Amino acid sequence: MKSLLLMAWCAGACVVSSCGDDDDEISPVENSGGSSSRADTKEYVDLDLPSGTLWATCNVGASSPEESGDYFAWGETTPKDDYGWSTYKWCKGSSSTMTKYCTNKNSGTVDKKTVLEPEDDAATANWGSEWQTPSLEQLQELCDDRYTTTTWTTQNGVNGCKITSNSNGNSIFLPAAGYRNDTRFFHAGGFGFYWSRSLRPEDGYTTTDSRSADGLDFDADGIYWSSYCRRYYGQSIRPVHVDNK
Repeated sequence: MKSLLLMAWCAGACVVSSCGDDDDEISPVENSGGSSSRADTKEYVDLDLPSGTLWATCNVGASSPEESGDYFAWGETTPKDDYGWSTYKWCKGSSSTMTKYCTNKNSGTVDKKTVLEPEDDAATANWGSEWQTPSLEQLQELCDDRYTTTTWTTQNGVNGCKITSNSNGNSIFLPAAGYRNDTRFFHAGGFGFYWSRSLRPEDGYTTTDSRSADGLDFDADGIYWSSYCRRYYGQSIRPVHVDNK
């Protein structure tokens, strides 16, 4: 099996995967995961990470680790058939009319919100208050080779990334579910695209326009930290467990 290489951190120069508006590769995907409201998949794995983060075994909307689950636009809590600015909840039909999570006046009404609130988090809305979409820092820790080993592999006939703890041997599998743009599927089986709960940052290397959100992308060649995926894209969510005690 081919080990994945950690390509870049968002704190430095980001490596951007093929999540652009001009993507034209279409790969239909079969998803037997069903509704995102399934309650029988709320299990987590302890990878013995420094933060103590506990990772769900399945994507939101899936009933097994290999299933794609549902696809969500960033900040939306239900899947849909068409993903675009015209159908996106937090704008008025265009990328310059954002109504929430906006830090730039050229992108809409500025509210300075940069992290998903619980009511807009698909993990929380569908699985309950003990779950949330991971932060970018949690995703980075998950793929940090000091703590885990990431491997591109095939599990039960599904391509994806297996992430194994270096200390206790526990692992999770992230299916390469691709993403959705308009009514189509892109790169299913070849790429994985997973949201974080954060907007694209103002990090000194780029200036946020509030149209994009951060996340984890991967393929057979590497792990990428992408801050250029448009918020309206339909992407996967792998929740993390929250201790509410």
